Amino acid sequence: MILVTVGTHYQGFERLIEAVDKLKGKNKIKEDVVIQIGHTNYIPKNCKWFKFVNSEDLLELYKKSNIIITHGGIGSIVIPLKLKKPVIVVPRYKKFSEHTDDHQLQITRELEKEKKIIAVYNIDNLENVLREAKKFFPFELKKKSKVLNLIEDFIEKNL
Repeated sequence: MILVTVGTHYQGFERLIEAVDKLKGKNKIKEDVVIQIGHTNYIPKNCKWFKFVNSEDLLELYKKSNIIITHGGIGSIVIPLKLKKPVIVVPRYKKFSEHTDDHQLQITRELEKEKKIIAVYNIDNLENVLREAKKFFPFELKKKSKVLNLIEDFIEKNL
């Protein structure tokens, strides 16, 4: 199963949801696909979907998945990495009104450099990246990335 998640950000992520749904509809994706669409207006026609779910149910979906496709939100990336799942990250872009800034692009680039995720910067590359993901094993989280360390330090100091 492939899980697609877009987090809880109030702006939709039509670009990602529509791309995955079309690949499934064209039979380019053979596996079952479950999509968390959040505030996205596009409703998938070829995949199972839901808007939001509690954290326990989401964790179970992560565990059952072979591949996770997610936005560049750190919370949506860290869980599958800890579960040693291949993670494809499609960062939200400000220019497409998917976020208020491009911080997800910065997070994605850093984690890609450290070979923890596979990045998709152009949604037209998603089909090819899905093939790569089946052979991708992220580097262990034992050696934490700079970006993950910074985020954990910030959370500890501000909570």
